[in-house]
Amino acid sequence: MNVEELILKGAQMIKESQKILVFSGAGLSTESGIPDFRSPGGIWDKYDPSEFYFQRIISDEKAREAYWKMSSEYWGVMRDARPNKAHLAIKTIEDAGKLLAIVTQNIDHLHHKAGNSPEKIIEIHGTAFSVSCLNCGKRYDREEIEKRIRDGVKVPYCDVCSGILKPDTISFGQAMPQDKMELAFKYASECDLCIVLGSSLVVYPAASIPSHAVQCGSRLIIINRTSTPLDPDADLVIHESVSKALDRMVEPIG
Repeated sequence: MNVEELILKGAQMIKESQKILVFSGAGLSTESGIPDFRSPGGIWDKYDPSEFYFQRIISDEKAREAYWKMSSEYWGVMRDARPNKAHLAIKTIEDAGKLLAIVTQNIDHLHHKAGNSPEKIIEIHGTAFSVSCLNCGKRYDREEIEKRIRDGVKVPYCDVCSGILKPDTISFGQAMPQDKMELAFKYASECDLCIVLGSSLVVYPAASIPSHAVQCGSRLIIINRTSTPLDPDADLVIHESVSKALDRMVEPIG
């Protein structure tokens, strides 16, 4: 099939489905101008990811300083990013009453900005838009902490208990949020169509969610520029721009 035929097939699959689980990865956000951490020219080309393991962040002041420098550098791009056509297409799926949930590996809040219902969005790798104290749990708006950093603070601490502050994202070596993972697997077992958008499906345990959906009888669409380990199990694979393909697919239900 050519791309046009693949898109038409995907549109038909969406039209026939009633409980759609969207699984989104970095390839969805790159089309909104947010660089992929792992791609050439990404943040891990500039920084050594081993410097930012959770245990180092909580045990070493210098590691915290380096972590905040890296994170703040990335924050401005993420804060100002806007949803692209694929994000808006997912909103169309929700408006049609077909969206079960969105499980996202992204920390950029773009599904929220696109207008999807917050209760349908499961951010399994957390969010960059808030900061929490690892000691007392007090939560801060990210921009409040970034203002402190712009004012010269290199390592911010909690103003209630002086505990370590960290963005609410999952770092290397940090435990995944059990409640969110359980909910994601629950939806994977219930959906009749899982659509993977812009994920290479190599980061576990997150990548096991679409696989679980297939095992439970769901059909699977993968839209990603490069191949994934789950391509052989998919009903439809499109190696194309996520926003171009999904935008076309939802036209019949829009």
